[in-house]
Amino acid sequence: MSFLDDDLSPLRWDDGALLLLDQRALPTKESWLSLSRYEDVCVAIRELAVRGAPAIGCAAAYGVALGFRQVGHAGLARVHAELAATRPTAVNLFWALQRMRGIEPSFEALLAEARAIQAEDLRACRTLGALGAQLIPDGGILTHCNAGALATGGYGTALGVIRAAVAKGRSIHVFADETRPVLQGARLTAWELSRSGIGVTVITDGMAAHLMARGEIHAVVVGADRIARNGDTANKIGTYSVALAAAAHGLPFIVAAPWSTVDLACPSGASIPIEERAADEVTHHGGRRLVPDGVRVRNPAFDVTPARYITAIVTELGIARPPFVESLALDKEKR
Repeated sequence: MSFLDDDLSPLRWDDGALLLLDQRALPTKESWLSLSRYEDVCVAIRELAVRGAPAIGCAAAYGVALGFRQVGHAGLARVHAELAATRPTAVNLFWALQRMRGIEPSFEALLAEARAIQAEDLRACRTLGALGAQLIPDGGILTHCNAGALATGGYGTALGVIRAAVAKGRSIHVFADETRPVLQGARLTAWELSRSGIGVTVITDGMAAHLMARGEIHAVVVGADRIARNGDTANKIGTYSVALAAAAHGLPFIVAAPWSTVDLACPSGASIPIEERAADEVTHHGGRRLVPDGVRVRNPAFDVTPARYITAIVTELGIARPPFVESLALDKEKR
């Protein structure tokens, strides 16, 4: 399969159930979960079987439809509350739940809206990918975590930009930070790009600045889990460090995300809730303990990159540039 016909999506509706590609099993096994209960969707989101802000929003929308089928209108508030409690940083989750609240409470209507949310996300990724492809040069492109088809309704955000550039004949090689502690770059981005026929090299998180200094990296493109009104952007932990390194080397640092990731009600990164995940993601790997027993660890899942380090924010509505308070507000007027 090549990048030209890649139709990878991490979720789909089939035979009355939500099917999720279990991203915990990648890259060694492609395993699909069949979920018919909203509680199972909650677990899948919380335990990273499905991850990436847009994909989480899509999964939550399907979870609402499943929940209505289980408990009816009387229990729908509980369904929304339990889904909302799964992951606090990804604003697409709350955007999707709010949109589902505005739909006639019937299973058919809710399912149709969930399908519409996924289809719109796929279209948004293709549009923003084409826009963002204009911004990245030929050469080495660094990305952090996984912001590809696996993290969205399909095609991807940061990887959508890369796909679109490669499809236009650009000469690009991707450097994928492994993205500790759960290795979304090494496991997922490398799997997705190699599957699509796009050249990729995995590096440890600490190698990026070294390769920038050697002239091997020419730009950075990342996704986002929440973008504040002033342009401050929450993304997978380690993104802020990459942005600092890019600034030190004079490299473009581009954020790619659907408009549903922009939270204009959030004034700045200081107001973005940061999820703190379980310590065992750091202390263990592959069932083996890596940290001495009894030693404390921290495990914030995200950090916030200040807007001053971001060259451009690309959504399906256009390319926003500093000052983002003004450019994102203008993009809102296009809605």
